[in-house]
Amino acid sequence: MKKLGLLLVFSIILSGVAFSQSVPKAQFKKNVHDFGTIKEEIGAVSTQFEFTNTGKSPLIIQRVSASCGCTTPSYTKEPILPGKSGKIDAKYSTTARPGTFNKTITVYTNAPDTVYVLTIKGNVTPRKR
Repeated sequence: MKKLGLLLVFSIILSGVAFSQSVPKAQFKKNVHDFGTIKEEIGAVSTQFEFTNTGKSPLIIQRVSASCGCTTPSYTKEPILPGKSGKIDAKYSTTARPGTFNKTITVYTNAPDTVYVLTIKGNVTPRKR
């Protein structure tokens, strides 16, 4: 009976190891983008966060949310196969927003217990009146 219990525990551990190795994982080229100093009259600036699925199963972006309405994210909608790449685009509106900014974009995927946080920042110089 003791051997059967040990065998069962060992099987469960091996299953967990096999499962953890088959999950998707996004590896971003960068997590932060600094726009530097930009002019308010530009209206909007954008950047792209590229990533690769370094996991062993398809990565699915379930949703992406921005920390405020001034930032508009868009993203790769189809599943990203292992070894393939995807992207998150972030557009920041500079209109009527002079001063420094530091905004986050939160990425929710099918990777268990993982949330990715991307950051955009910069300084908007006011429009000349």
